[in-house]
Order: sequence, then C-alpha cells, then structure tokens
Amino acid sequence: MDNKVIIFDTTLRDGEQALNASLSVHEKLQIAQAIERLGVDIMEVGFPVSSPGDFESVQQIAKTVKNSRVCALARAVEADIKACADALKPAEAFRIHTFISTSDVHVQQKLRKEFSDIEAMAVHAVKYARRFTDDVEFSCEDAGRTPIDNLCRMVEQAIKAGATTVNIPDTVGYTVPTEFGGIITQLFNRVPNIDQAVISVHCHNDLGLAVANSIAAVQAGVRQIECTINGIGERAGNCSLEEVAMILKTRESLLGLHTGIQHQEIARTSKLVSHLCNMPVQLNKAIVGGNAFSHSSGIHQDGMLKASNTYEIMTPESVGISKTKLNLTSRSGRHVIKHRMASLGYQDSDYDLEQLYADFLALADKKGQVFDDDLEALLFNIQQQEMQDFYHIDYLTVQSGSGEFATASIKLASGEKQQIESATGNGPVDALYRAIKQAVDIEFEVSDYKISNKGAGEDGLGQADIVVTWQGRNFHGFGLATDVIEASGQALIHTLNSIHRAKTISALKKEAGAKQSPSPSTHKPQGV
Repeated sequence: MDNKVIIFDTTLRDGEQALNASLSVHEKLQIAQAIERLGVDIMEVGFPVSSPGDFESVQQIAKTVKNSRVCALARAVEADIKACADALKPAEAFRIHTFISTSDVHVQQKLRKEFSDIEAMAVHAVKYARRFTDDVEFSCEDAGRTPIDNLCRMVEQAIKAGATTVNIPDTVGYTVPTEFGGIITQLFNRVPNIDQAVISVHCHNDLGLAVANSIAAVQAGVRQIECTINGIGERAGNCSLEEVAMILKTRESLLGLHTGIQHQEIARTSKLVSHLCNMPVQLNKAIVGGNAFSHSSGIHQDGMLKASNTYEIMTPESVGISKTKLNLTSRSGRHVIKHRMASLGYQDSDYDLEQLYADFLALADKKGQVFDDDLEALLFNIQQQEMQDFYHIDYLTVQSGSGEFATASIKLASGEKQQIESATGNGPVDALYRAIKQAVDIEFEVSDYKISNKGAGEDGLGQADIVVTWQGRNFHGFGLATDVIEASGQALIHTLNSIHRAKTISALKKEAGAKQSPSPSTHKPQGV
C-alpha cells in the first residue's frame, strides 16, 4: 500500500460554510493560490449549483490553479453534477465530488426514502459524473452512524459504478478513534473491490476528535484526509490540515507515512485564511497558535536554553515561523524589506516591492519601528485594495470627548461624484458610520464590529473588522491604520465596495437573463 497520504483541502467549501460573511471571488482566489503553494493534492473550492457567485468563484479558481487538482461538490442530483462540470471545465483536470446520506437517521428522517432508493441514486450520480471526468469522489454522508452492512454495500456499489475515491465522513463528529478505526478496518476486510479506489475520511470536531479520528483512519489504511486550514468548518470545525500534516511529518518514523505538504508554508497560509475569513486563531492552537512555540515556565526556559528539543518536538522554522526579529525603521532600505519578506515565506511575485516599501515608509514615519506582523498586515491591506473601488474616503475628521455626543465629518467619493456629510453619534465610530450612511445609497446594518492590534506594541497597526448585513447577505470588511477610527472607516468602505460589486454583478446578470449561470439551489449542503 502506498505510504503517501493525499491531502484534500476543503477550506473554501466546508470551511467557508462556517463564516459569518461570504468571501469575495478575489479573496477566494487569494486563498486558493496560497493552498496551492502549500502543496495540497486536491482542493474543494465550492458548491457551484448553490449560487451564481459560487459558480463564478469555482470557475475562476479552475482557470487559475495548476499544481493542485480542483474539485467541486454536488448532491446526488444531475443538475448539481452538471453545474460542477461546467464550472470546472477551464481546468486541465478536475474532480467531481458527489454525496448522499447513508445513516438510518438521515435516510429515514431527512431523505424519507428506503436505503435501496438511496443506493440507486448514489450509483446513478457516480455514473453521471463519470461522463464529465474520470476523477469522481463519492461520500457516504454520516458514515460514522451508518450500519456497517449498509456502509459496506454502499462503498462496494459506488466503486463498481466508477468512483475512484470513496469518502467515509464522520459528519457529526460522533465516533471515537478506536471505533472509527474499526469501521475503516471492517470496510477493508469486507468490501471485495475496495482496492480499486482511494479511501478517504472527512472528520468533524464536535467532540474534539477530528484529528485523532483521521490519524486512526490512516493507520487503518486510509490514504486521503479531508481537512481545512486552521480547522475551520461547520459547527466545531473540521480536521485541522496543519495538525495532521505535522503529525505525519513529526511521527513519520512511527507511522511510516508522508504527505506532499510544503510545511514551511503552514504559518503564512494560516495567517492569510484567518485574516480573510475574519476568524482569529486561538493562542493555544496547535502548530499555528501564538503560544505554540512560547515557553513561560522557568524549568522549561532552562531546558530550552540548554537544548531546544527538550521542550519543542518541532522547530518554529519548520512551519514557517521565523525566530529572527529585525527591527525595521525609516532608514531601512528596500533590500531589507525584501529579505524580511523572504524570511516570512513570501516570494518576489507575491507582492509589489515598490508599493510595499512606500507603505512601509509611511508607517515607519508614524511609529518609528516596524515589525514582521506590521509588514504582513500592510501586504494584506495592499492585496485587498487591488480591486477597483467605487467608494473612497477622501477626508475625515472626528471630534469626541467626555461629552454626550461625538461628531464626524467626511468627504466621500462615489465613482465620479463627491459628497460631504456630518453626523453625531454615541461615540466616534458611531458618528463616522452615521455620516457614511448618509452619503451612500445603500441600506445596511452593521452586525459585528471589533478592533485588534496587528502590529507589535501600543503603537502597532490597528485593524477594524466588521460584518455588514445587506438584503439578507453578510459582507466582511477590514481596515488597517495606526488610527483605529480611520481603520473603522476603511472597514465600512471595504464592505460597501463589496456590496456595490454584488449589486453591479446582479444587475448585469439580470440584464443578460443569467443565461450562463446555473439556477440557484434552494438547499446548501451542511458538509459531508
């Protein structure tokens, strides 16, 4: 049996389902390219039939990604599968992933059918998908609670129908490692044609066992793990990519298995996903948490000073975290910035050195010293601003004190027009947002708002993250500045530009009769 474990990343499908605001096509492309560079074998990037936006993002990623195979999800329905094929068509090679529930609770209570009917639907779906590609994956949704006889029967029939990968999901995170490993072992012992397909697992973290169950499964013979960056996903999340990748690397002598993951890219990819998805990584998160390589105990510190392997089973550098701290000032040249970006895992093609250096100098003049976190925050901000904006704040001023009200005045550009507005509010941000609301022709509500420090020290860059609701849809925006009021204004403008683009696309599709887009489904799957 092959000792390579295929890494199937579903950050942009299952992971995105857990976000409180959908990602834009531009943001999805950024994440897809980072995941490609990380070295994943397969990336599942959406559910094309669910909406024109999902269809477009899958199509754009299929055009762009070359070194990972792109995959899209479909229910066991012809329209879903055809939408996948149409969206993935630009790719040189692609995978269609179709699924149906197999547990009694799902078959009887959700689908309200007989198991024989479900089996027939699964077989038809796999055969239909094979018309478009020879790479078809089939998932037995809620396999962890499926009677083993039915599960064996379904796996055998799916492979016979042409599935080249069969996925065994613990959809609700119910099983424990010995139990889940036992299910896999029974499948290998009882399904006669199981050697004709790659067996995969997709574990959820409801009981905190997603990674443990995935490792138990590969020990039992599974050769594909489905996972997400930072473990994001439905409910308590999915199996964490960085954790299984580093388990297989760190314990390779014990497990005898390896992956194609470029481990030094882990930290950088984690930061990008956390930033764009507006999902902070907890400090004690394994591998990529802020405390993962910190030591506070005196005994531990003493051991680390004598030999780092006394308390570190892997090095920070092995996952792309640099221990080197080089303070940057306005006297630092371009070559220093280029060196720091390289040490953080960025290639020359990832950024415009002149633009980054100009923003670095402006920040250095404001706060004196600039740190690694500041540089990365500046880069994320530049990448976000690459899209053409309709709204732009030309000028803002806010006055506030210990009195009852704050006052804000803005000069806002809307396309070719400019407008000046003033408003009062319960605080400076409230006043600013009221002024902006008066200046735009969009009815919206701010449903979430938070401020975080993206640099080092009290004079670090402040980042504002907000979620704005418009016509039942959520849009995430962020702003970055040394002044948190300015950052808050940038964040709102970011969301308003996303809404404006959504309105423009909707109007164009309506005008064209949406002839090139699939009909939106009324049901979006909650993961497999």
